[in-house]
Amino acid sequence: MEWKLDDNRPIWMQLQEQLTRKILAGWYHAGEKLPSVRDLAAEAGVNPNTMQRALVALDSAGLTTTNRTMGRTVTEDSAILEGMRASLAQGIIRQFYDSAAELGYTKEQALALLTRRDDR
Repeated sequence: MEWKLDDNRPIWMQLQEQLTRKILAGWYHAGEKLPSVRDLAAEAGVNPNTMQRALVALDSAGLTTTNRTMGRTVTEDSAILEGMRASLAQGIIRQFYDSAAELGYTKEQALALLTRRDDR
């Protein structure tokens, strides 16, 4: 997994967002055990405490659950996964419409841009 981190925002928040996207995109499946905190931290090149903070945020959001003997796993609750996926998609759509509006497009024109087939 490639990690993209910048200094403009807290690293743990960026890690949480990237892990959330990976879970919702199916990199980690419902019920699947996640790598250990240390393994994920080493992979991302961050301090394990920073990764732990991101993972605790995933637990709080209901995306993951922690079991002392089994480690951390992705939730098996499909309603949570689908709800978060839809919420994330709505945010992306809102950003698109806002950006299109800054360029002078109406919502209808922006929608036409989305649905236009461009085979170039």
